[in-house]
This record gives sequence, structure tokens and C-alpha cells, in this order.
Amino acid sequence: MDNATVETSIPLRVQDEVECRHCDVHCEKVVHPGACLRTGCPFVYSYEAWGHTYMGCLQKVFDVEIDLELLQRAERSRTGFGAVRARRAPLPMCETEVLETYPQRADELGCRNPEFHELPAERATFRVFATLSD
Repeated sequence: MDNATVETSIPLRVQDEVECRHCDVHCEKVVHPGACLRTGCPFVYSYEAWGHTYMGCLQKVFDVEIDLELLQRAERSRTGFGAVRARRAPLPMCETEVLETYPQRADELGCRNPEFHELPAERATFRVFATLSD
């Protein structure tokens, strides 16, 4: 794919997108389900079937259901369980990152969509407090 065929329109709320294909690098947001358990996320659910316990996300930030025992065993290892692809915009409490699928394809122009890596406006990283006086 050459630069002439790359899509040029950028969505209005680019921070809420879970993948970016505006250049040949191809970025996507991933979420770490092990962090959901560590932080006690209120949207984690679990159920038992076929002699195993499975966990997932009620908000469908990721849509896979993971064998809880395998996840916990992997989290105790040096490398951890790892990340799964986000299927919708991550929540403020989600441990996420952006992965570049083909970083070797980067060109001199660089990222066409740097806002993809930023947090959405309603998820500010700081608070502003005002004190009003007469």
C-alpha cells in the first residue's frame, strides 16, 4: 500500500477509536485483563462452565472470556498474561496501551493521527479547582 491510497479523513472523536489505519503502521488499543483483577474492576464478571471459571468484561471493552486459572497462573509469571485487543473505547480505570502493528513501515512524516494516543477530553488527567471570593 502506498501513501496515495491511505485514507485521509480522520474521525471526529479519534480518541474513542480502538484502531488507527491512517498510515501504514496500523495502531490499535489493547487492554490488560490481569489489571482488571488486580484493581478490583466492578465490571469484571465470572462464571463456571465445563469445570473451569471464566472471566470477562461487562462493558465489553474486550470481548473474549478468559480461563481465570490460566490468567492467574500467567500473571504470577515474569511476563504476565499480556494484553488483548480492545473492542470499544477503554474505561478510565482500564490499563491500556497503543501497539504499533508494523512499526518498521513508519515514514519520515510520522504519525498522521497523534490524537489517537491521547486520552479523551472527558477523561482529564488533572483536576482544576477554583476558589471564588467576593
